[in-house]
Amino acid sequence: MVETLENLQKMYDLELDKVIDEIKSKKVKTVLLQFPDGLKPHATQIAEHIEKNTEAMVSIRLGDCFGACDTPQTSAELIIQFGHAPWI
Repeated sequence: MVETLENLQKMYDLELDKVIDEIKSKKVKTVLLQFPDGLKPHATQIAEHIEKNTEAMVSIRLGDCFGACDTPQTSAELIIQFGHAPWI
């Protein structure tokens, strides 16, 4: 079953409005999204939503992600890491 983006936001609190505001406020043109394995099946749906609501080109990192300290080398202007817990 394909989850709607609305249901995903309720289940995972993705804060997509905050993500979109950040991209727009910084006038970012390239974004890299990084997901834990549980959210990877929804990665394209989330990326398409961000692209639709910003002027940014969004890429998805499908490699393993072991937390916020696992930041890939990239030419993207902004990396958004979705996770299971807040990074304090």
